[in-house]
Amino acid sequence: MDQRTLLITLTGPDRPGVTSRLFSVLAEFPVSVADVEQVVIRGRLTLGVLVAYAGGAPTGTGSTLGALWSAIDRVAEDLGMEVELSTGSQAKEKRRRGRLHIAVLGAPLTPAAMAGITGRIAAAGANIDRIERLAHYPVTSIELAVSGANPDALRAELAIEAAAQQVDVAVQRSGLSRRAKRLVVMDVDSTLIQGEVIELLAAHAGCLDEVEKVTSAAMRGELDFAQSLRERVSLLAGLPEEIFERVKSEVVLTPGARTLVRTLKRLDYKFAIVSGGFTQITDSLVTDLGIDYSAANTLEVSKGKLTGRVVGEIVDRPGKARALTRFAEQAGIPISQTVAIGDGANDLDMIAAAGLGIAFNAKPVVRQAADTAVNVPYLDSILYLLGISRDEVEAADAEDGVTDAR
Repeated sequence: MDQRTLLITLTGPDRPGVTSRLFSVLAEFPVSVADVEQVVIRGRLTLGVLVAYAGGAPTGTGSTLGALWSAIDRVAEDLGMEVELSTGSQAKEKRRRGRLHIAVLGAPLTPAAMAGITGRIAAAGANIDRIERLAHYPVTSIELAVSGANPDALRAELAIEAAAQQVDVAVQRSGLSRRAKRLVVMDVDSTLIQGEVIELLAAHAGCLDEVEKVTSAAMRGELDFAQSLRERVSLLAGLPEEIFERVKSEVVLTPGARTLVRTLKRLDYKFAIVSGGFTQITDSLVTDLGIDYSAANTLEVSKGKLTGRVVGEIVDRPGKARALTRFAEQAGIPISQTVAIGDGANDLDMIAAAGLGIAFNAKPVVRQAADTAVNVPYLDSILYLLGISRDEVEAADAEDGVTDAR
């Protein structure tokens, strides 16, 4: 028998009982619920209900399509809401190809940016199925569910638009894998923490300017990391071992770092840090934040002083990628479910190996290579790329009695 549909759209002030009132009326007629969607913006509700019925009109106990329309009109009038009704045919919904989640981050997020992003999506022949706000501070994040797009081609187009509009855009495939447990592997210097530990040590050794120049060149990919590390570490020779405690007190976490780690561990994610820095500092971060896995270099100490050498194998660019693979094996998580976050050239192999590579306030060479880039100074903005909203984070913090939200 021919299937027909009736789309009911209620718009007006949000209040308790709107949805139940509408469905109570619909229950009096021989219709089935085909789809429901609801959104509330600044206290104003839009509720859409698609019902299906057989034949030319729903009938039963003397009811007709006109009677159903009249009943819905009365509900809308009682609630002080506007209603729109439209009929159609119940065509079998085709599975749309290329379902994607696109996260847009801006501080601020301008209408021009949204026009540019949505324009690129339309030009790619894709359809926006749903739009949802994930956060409104300290950055605004909007997530769009999109279908009918080639992910690689659309990602390239949106990257161009994001750069032009000065916003961040991430494109990820939909599906169960997005909700699966993941391993997050993060760089430390200028990512998890602000600044570079070796520069904090160099300041105490009186060679900060020289070390800063070498560090910057290495992070841009202009120097071999292992060679540059040995060169910089040699300048630290003679520092007393007690300097580590002083530097630990000078380390400042990136805003949002605690929120990021705390939230992901609530979701049973595993968390790892890989650093071209030093275990004498990163070990305290592991303890403080509850990090599951870590890899870093170790400065050699002899007779209470730094020798200016590194002990053992250096954690360099290929070493970071090896660490990611090792941690994934230990956690029993496939590489496709890993997330790598970094800012410098020595993070490139790790970012390339991960299922999702994120450049965080990174050098241009890293932004170009990563799946997506975050250029706002809040590390917990990465949560929005994973589909986790600010409201969900704050609700979980409130339930656990967390007062230090950052």
